[in-house]
Amino acid sequence: MATKVHAAHILVKDQAKAFELLARIKSGESFESIAKQYSQCPSKSKGGDLGTFGRGQMVKKFEDAAFTGKKGEVVGPVKTEFGYHLIKIIDSQ
Repeated sequence: MATKVHAAHILVKDQAKAFELLARIKSGESFESIAKQYSQCPSKSKGGDLGTFGRGQMVKKFEDAAFTGKKGEVVGPVKTEFGYHLIKIIDSQ
């Protein structure tokens, strides 16, 4: 089981927008360019990159999704009190 995950995310306020962006990513658009354009998190300037984090550092629903995903996968939408996240698993250790 992974103890650390390196992930990026896209944060939007509504679920429909999250599903629309997920479809665009699955059809080949760059996760990073969509993050820079649409994410409502300050991490958008880095293509959504949140760096590496361990358990207990993120809100529970986000953490659970990130630690469940496999390297290279985009997980979500995941609803938290901040909105809807699409989470790209860059690496897990």
